[in-house]
Amino acid sequence: MCASVLLIGTGAPLLLGSWWGLLGVPLFMRVLGARAVMEERVLTAELEGYANYARRVRYRFVPRFW
Repeated sequence: MCASVLLIGTGAPLLLGSWWGLLGVPLFMRVLGARAVMEERVLTAELEGYANYARRVRYRFVPRFW
């Protein structure tokens, strides 16, 4: 879901031809990444079995990158 939000957040300004809209994309990506890390901490602490899942699935958004 987060990966699709990143694609839409980047693609929408490009589709609309708004180069000014692209200026917010790095900030948007940073906020979304921070939110994902915080969410993962909560899930690890409160959801049984999530720690094992997180060890198997190492990448959050982009395979082999992050």
